[in-house]
Amino acid sequence: MKLYVYDHCPFCTRARMIFGLKDIPLDLQFFLENDVDGPTKLVGKKTTPILEKADGSHMAESMDVVHYLDEQHGEKIVSPLAEGNPFKAWWDAAAMTVFKLTIPRLAEADLPEFATAEAREAFKTRQTKNFGSFEALINNSPELIKEVESQLATLDTVLADHDTVNEGDFLIYPLLRMLSIVKGVKYPSNVRNYMDRMEQATGVALYFEQIR
Repeated sequence: MKLYVYDHCPFCTRARMIFGLKDIPLDLQFFLENDVDGPTKLVGKKTTPILEKADGSHMAESMDVVHYLDEQHGEKIVSPLAEGNPFKAWWDAAAMTVFKLTIPRLAEADLPEFATAEAREAFKTRQTKNFGSFEALINNSPELIKEVESQLATLDTVLADHDTVNEGDFLIYPLLRMLSIVKGVKYPSNVRNYMDRMEQATGVALYFEQIR
């Protein structure tokens, strides 16, 4: 099966994770950031991820892809989130801080969706509209890092007893993967161990080699 993605996209990371967790063969395809026609031909709009099923039909929406593949390949492993799950609460509290730290850095990273100057510029233009000046965000990194480290301390406690896969992992790991590109962030032991464990289990690499 083919999965069309952007490497930087946390929703795409969610869909990629289930392939690794269930050892499903994957033909990974990357759209350029400024390619509108490619995804539109498949699902009618510019979006990722997009799964091309064995029958040639296509599916978007990351968690729909996760649950479809979980149900189709062996025993189900992804349990639903219980009400009040702390992973969801952590994502709600931390996501915007992580995005502000990571988007300007991902914009400079060596990623397939930025293979042309035009594609990289399209990403910068779009995300500047969403998050404001990249220069201002980079300059504010010390405060943002302090904030995210406080949030990581909270997550460290949550992860102390976490040993089974649930929907929360598809919230947390993609966000931590994005964060791994940021230089100077200190990770508590449970968080770092979780990141390393999930990287190995999913096959979706962290960004430490491109840290900036």
